[in-house]
Amino acid sequence: MSFSPISEEALTILFVDDEPQSCKWFARMLADEFTILTAGGVNEALAVLREHEQEVAVLVTDYRMPERDGMELLQAARREHRHLVRLLATAYAEKEVAIAAVNQGQVFRILEKPLDEAQTRAALREALALHRRQAQERALHESRVLAMRETLGFLAHELNTPLTTIRGYMAGLKDRHQPGAAPGDGTVVFSERRPGEVMAALEAAERRALYCQSLVSTFVQSARDAYPGAVAPTVSAGSLVTALLDEFPFEGEERSWVSSQLGEDFLLPGRRDLLYLVLCTLTKNALLALKGIARPSLQIVLGSDAPAGGPAKSWMRFVDNGHGIAPDILAKLTREPVTTRAHSGGNGMGLMFCRRVVQSISGAIEIASELGRGTTVSLYFQPLKEAALGTDRV
Repeated sequence: MSFSPISEEALTILFVDDEPQSCKWFARMLADEFTILTAGGVNEALAVLREHEQEVAVLVTDYRMPERDGMELLQAARREHRHLVRLLATAYAEKEVAIAAVNQGQVFRILEKPLDEAQTRAALREALALHRRQAQERALHESRVLAMRETLGFLAHELNTPLTTIRGYMAGLKDRHQPGAAPGDGTVVFSERRPGEVMAALEAAERRALYCQSLVSTFVQSARDAYPGAVAPTVSAGSLVTALLDEFPFEGEERSWVSSQLGEDFLLPGRRDLLYLVLCTLTKNALLALKGIARPSLQIVLGSDAPAGGPAKSWMRFVDNGHGIAPDILAKLTREPVTTRAHSGGNGMGLMFCRRVVQSISGAIEIASELGRGTTVSLYFQPLKEAALGTDRV
């Protein structure tokens, strides 16, 4: 038996009692405010819950029923349907029953029969309010778990490239080792195709190792900052860019391609590790786009705009003079995984990850590009006091 709710926000309540008249009375009394399902026993109630798993929010069960009593139903619901808010209705308010209901069934309320309409309505409203709060907490927790899973996966991808390069350098050094040429006094001999090749390989490997360490250390610090009671951290855009230029594992002359203008610095909310990873991703993409350019250039610029009639926005721009992006690819970037570098391990998830992180602090990402004339990636942020009001979190 079921009755339609008068409010779209009403959630379903399952009432269980072996007396048919009691079920009819409960449904008719409360159908003006709630959606009511009824069952005549434990087995029927469990079948209803399996069929309406996503609908039922509150379980109200009688205690005294033949074959299986309400305590068994409460325990089964606690094991198999943990999202339910559970209430016990009984005319036998012995102390032992109440204690068992709390300890074994973890009930939200104990209602004494015969049920009082006003008290029952109030209890159901409180139970539904509790269910909504718990549902919101579960959704937030699941969102955080999903975001952390995606972040760790992306971090692993980012670490894989420099670590693979380090392994390549070490394998190259082993190949160049000439054990028979050593004089025997502790000197090690390596062959070189050009002077300084071995030292260049060691220095490049060291830079990549430091880059990996910087990523890991920022994530460790972020995990410490995430403990309950920790003060929400902020980070300046300028300090992120400075750290990027100091720690990113540039190859060859790449560092000379990059310049920065940090005059209009501003604060950002959110986790430094994620924001730093966004900057690393955008830098890596820009450097790849500059391969083969006669005079490669990447500018990282901080600024702010205050358009007439609109809210002020701070921004960070990555401006390169690379090959540019084809219109069909540009239209998909940040919205779906597309890549022009699948042959070299690209998976198209980088810009999608950047978009998720920036949006989580109430920001936005825009990409402008033209084939043969470079690309500009703009990150827009609200002033800190406004951005802190955003409801999305990473």
